[in-house]
Amino acid sequence: MNKKIILASASPRRTELLKEIIEDFEIIPSNCKEYLPPTITPIDAVMLLAYEKAWDVYSRSNYDSSSILVIGADTVVDNGQIIEKPKDKNDALTMLLDLSGKAHMVHTGVSIIGNGIKEVFYDSTKVFFKKYTADDLKEYLETDEPYDKAGAYAIQGYFGRFIDHIDGDFNNVMGLPTYRLSKYLK
Repeated sequence: MNKKIILASASPRRTELLKEIIEDFEIIPSNCKEYLPPTITPIDAVMLLAYEKAWDVYSRSNYDSSSILVIGADTVVDNGQIIEKPKDKNDALTMLLDLSGKAHMVHTGVSIIGNGIKEVFYDSTKVFFKKYTADDLKEYLETDEPYDKAGAYAIQGYFGRFIDHIDGDFNNVMGLPTYRLSKYLK
């Protein structure tokens, strides 16, 4: 591929995942405001935000627009409604207790914009949590892990011990469905 690839994200997890499929890319975080209409579905939400993030970076880029591909992504946890990042420790505890012993979906929207291309897709993974209590979560809530992640958890981190199993792409839950993205980029 002879296009400059730009990741429209400041997420260290997305950077790490994109490195698995692309060696050379630039990171330019999006400045777009994340606003969602109240009635939007979780899948439409991630596709909309992924597109807005990619478009924001694409439209601000100093590169020749025909020489770049910008990748934007957004992830939400969905238990019948969109669960975003927790506001504080109590919010994280409430979110996690609500998910205890249950399954939920994680959706990641991805947008690729550049050189006449405007691709938007999503991937979904079903995540099954073990049953746990507030006492089980005390130590976890003292870490930094829950506070910058949708649903207040990172599947690859400390919280992994509370996950029973998944049905779908592990990387999708981390924030970037690398298998599907690599197919689009080819």
